[in-house]
Amino acid sequence: MLVTIDSHSGFCFGVDYAIGVADRELRNNPNLYCLGDIVHNDLEVNRLKKLGLQIINHDDLGKFHDCKVMIRAHGEPPETYRIALKNNIELIDASCPIVLHLQNIVHNGYLEMTKSNGQVVIYGKAGHAEVKGLTGQTGGTAIVVGSEMDLQGIDFSRPVRLYSQTTMGVDGFQEIAKIIRLRMEAVANGKPVDFKSNDSICRQVANRSGYLRYFAGRFDVVIFVSGEKSSNGMILYQVVKEANERAKLVSNMADLKSEWFDKANSVGICGATSTPMWLMEEIGQKIKEIKH
Repeated sequence: MLVTIDSHSGFCFGVDYAIGVADRELRNNPNLYCLGDIVHNDLEVNRLKKLGLQIINHDDLGKFHDCKVMIRAHGEPPETYRIALKNNIELIDASCPIVLHLQNIVHNGYLEMTKSNGQVVIYGKAGHAEVKGLTGQTGGTAIVVGSEMDLQGIDFSRPVRLYSQTTMGVDGFQEIAKIIRLRMEAVANGKPVDFKSNDSICRQVANRSGYLRYFAGRFDVVIFVSGEKSSNGMILYQVVKEANERAKLVSNMADLKSEWFDKANSVGICGATSTPMWLMEEIGQKIKEIKH
């Protein structure tokens, strides 16, 4: 049986950068703290924990003094930096440059909307680390929407600036933007509306969708590897599932079932932007052993 690992899958630039920063710091500092899981993959987090990385939360941060704390790729709200300055905490900032750029854009949009009694809307997953960082740029006033069901919090008679979490799907963002504009136009009753949408989705992530459709269609069975906490992983898995009905989602080798590979001559393995390549390689080897 042919087992092929997608060379385009694995860590995106932002996650790869953060993991690299952690690995380098841990060589010299075995007691490095990280504010939240460095990546939405438990196995990769556990690998780094064995090297000395300690995961803390925001409540912990306020109690820490005179230490090093790493900021992961998702970025942080301004309050985190204020606490660090107050408590003499050295921040190892591994925020993704794309996320940092978006935070700046959202903040500028917030300042603009403050002057015109407008609203900042963020298309994303409520509670997601990146979204928390983005809403922090608006003093916590941004309206977070994940679907059409969440739009009731918007006042369609007031100006709107729409942004997106970088790992959301392009199609979903465009649909939300369309609905918001139509509802604003309906309320305006023929008058011009003040609405701007800012497609802030990372194309390194978004462009994987098209390739994964092609990749998934080449094999009898596709194994998609992702941590359950990964928003990006859940979006990309749906893309793969639509392209291949025999696609299966796993987070580790223990999830594999031998019956999935019955009458299969080829298996493709792919994953999310938070999935380490070493994990996909281990799963590939395990599949070969199952069908040996």
